Amino acid sequence: MPRFSIIVPSHGVAGRLSQALDSVLAQSFGDFELIPVGDTADRAAADVVEERAERDSRVAPVHSPPAAGLAGARNAGMRAATGAYLLFLDGDDVLVPGALAALDGRLADTGGVDVLHFEHERVPWWEGEPANPAAPLLAKAPDGAFTPDRAPHLTGVHLPAWSAVYRRTFLTERRLAFPDGYFTDIGFGALVAARAERVTVLRSVVVRHLVRRQGNRLNLPGGHHAELLDQAELALAHAAERGLPEERRGPLFEQLFAAILKTATHPRRLPRPERRAFYRRASRLYRRHRPAGFRAPGGRLGVQHRLLASGSYAGFRALRAANRAAAGVLRRLPRPHGLRTRLLYHCHLRRPLDPNLVVYCAYWGRGYACNPAAIHARARELAPHLRSVFLVEPDQAHTVPEDVDHAVIGSRRYWEVLARAKYLVNNANFAEGIVKRPGSVHLQTQHGTPLKTMGVDQSTYPVVAAASGSFTKLLGRVDRWDFNLSANRHSTRMWERAYPGSYEQLEYGYPRNDVYVTATADDVARVRRELGVPEGRTAVLYAPTHRDWEAGFGTGALDPEAFCEAAGEDVVVLLRAHYFYDRGGRRSSGRIIDVTAHRSAEDVCLAADALVTDYSSIMFDYANLDRPIVVYADDWDVYRETRGVYFDLMAAPPGPVARTPEELAHVFRDGSYAGPESAALRAAFRERFCEFDDGRAAERVVRRVLLGEPPETLPPVVPLAERVPAPAATLVRS
Repeated sequence: MPRFSIIVPSHGVAGRLSQALDSVLAQSFGDFELIPVGDTADRAAADVVEERAERDSRVAPVHSPPAAGLAGARNAGMRAATGAYLLFLDGDDVLVPGALAALDGRLADTGGVDVLHFEHERVPWWEGEPANPAAPLLAKAPDGAFTPDRAPHLTGVHLPAWSAVYRRTFLTERRLAFPDGYFTDIGFGALVAARAERVTVLRSVVVRHLVRRQGNRLNLPGGHHAELLDQAELALAHAAERGLPEERRGPLFEQLFAAILKTATHPRRLPRPERRAFYRRASRLYRRHRPAGFRAPGGRLGVQHRLLASGSYAGFRALRAANRAAAGVLRRLPRPHGLRTRLLYHCHLRRPLDPNLVVYCAYWGRGYACNPAAIHARARELAPHLRSVFLVEPDQAHTVPEDVDHAVIGSRRYWEVLARAKYLVNNANFAEGIVKRPGSVHLQTQHGTPLKTMGVDQSTYPVVAAASGSFTKLLGRVDRWDFNLSANRHSTRMWERAYPGSYEQLEYGYPRNDVYVTATADDVARVRRELGVPEGRTAVLYAPTHRDWEAGFGTGALDPEAFCEAAGEDVVVLLRAHYFYDRGGRRSSGRIIDVTAHRSAEDVCLAADALVTDYSSIMFDYANLDRPIVVYADDWDVYRETRGVYFDLMAAPPGPVARTPEELAHVFRDGSYAGPESAALRAAFRERFCEFDDGRAAERVVRRVLLGEPPETLPPVVPLAERVPAPAATLVRS
């Protein structure tokens, strides 16, 4: 029997789950079993769990469907547990180093206690000092083991379930489990406190609770707050049935109603139609369970107690209105530049949303491109009733196809369509002053799989952070997102970390990559003719990424002309700069064809027989074609330290890695760039990063976001082994 069973619900926390599990597996005290509880359909989290289960026999995953909620997941873990003591850990929390050894030592010192409470840190997600809310409560507890009547303030209401360890036989013999629904910690904690006979405390931090940027889900507005009253009624009724003395029921009553009144007075938690019903039920609960001799607290909270006891909703509503006015709850006004523009935009915001209007934008207005363009094209077929407007910068308006309606950024029509469109689709972000209107739907499509750090993860890299602007403003833009698109489970986890928000992740693949499955040999030949690729030549696409420490575009240590000469007579290079430099003045010459200004990166990839890149996300897209990829990593160490990366590309590349121009030319001269070792590396890379790109991503997006179809009706993802990528023009595979 292990000393500890550590139960970790894993649904919906894929971005942080690895940290939680690793904090347990890295403990110096090793006598434990680790029980992650989740749903196998949540593949992003399941991958994290499976990886650790394969390498450590102490990891024993348990299934629980999302519909069972947090309570169901914890109860499933309890049923599977075999340890002497149970510890619950949320999937985005961590155990501090030495935590289990400290718990084991305290349990050995105090004997067979039912419950051991410990301190925990609440760590702000961004800035600020950690808080230790349990410390004042535990400081007032007796030393050693004690009976609960010696510490009546430890009622279980203020201490979350993951701030204690529990003797497993104590829970099973008394049939204690987490009650269904929201606020389950309150119900469970109160039941445990009422039944425990021997308790002790550990006055040191064991769990580091990582506060989510969007806050506790329980604090969001909604009808679920009525379940707080369910848990309070359960706790108070159980205390009465157990015959707890008034000196213990009093603190329980006071703490429960402090939580209830906090919800009742909050300006946004309860929907307006439900406020009166919540208050009246709370008032009945108050009068029914108020212990004899209970004295209400002083000050404003005491006034709220007296109003609740009297059942005066009118008086309570007046008090709440006064508090709201004092807090200065003001509507945030839009702030586009210029007084006249602000007034125009504000006027349009007062008009109804247009339910059939979709606004698209790509790369901050650089033209008709990327995922927004692919979604737009598919929406024309599947949702012809929708009207679409593409937003572009003034100098890019001429690049928009003639049959695509567009508006110039900054124009009067630009502000009108942004104010009135129900659907807004972007692969970057809309301008700072754009208001997220109630009823509008914002889709963030992203524009690549992240190798380099993104979003708030850039904050620890000074060169990048200095150029990124305000992270606070960035997160304000993230708060507008309703949906975020993901091409693979790696991206899902990284987006959750880099852009914390309350949006829904759509693991549908990238619409722009559909063409890699749907294009034909004729399409490939047509694109090559348009780009000027000579018949029979091997076209190598060279697409280096942006380097934050460089002022302009350069080809690094690679000379494309010299590479052509060294790689072989039949090689031509398609040179494509990062989109930051797509307005440069480069020209094609000799065997170098500059394709930077070509509107479609997807067309360029179709034309190429092989790809050479450094750390550009184009490698993830190009891998869908199952054509050779060579990584030219002449400054990997500098890039990794300066820009930050999410995984070691050198340890898991999509093909051969070259660090000098000579090495790069060599792998083309000897054909190893397309050999069996290259193919094996590419196959593993495709398995990891091409998971959802099956040619139907755009259809899934249109049906789910623009047509509102339920997820279960969408086309399933075609397995990787069953896809047939567009054929290369000249490459003969080995």
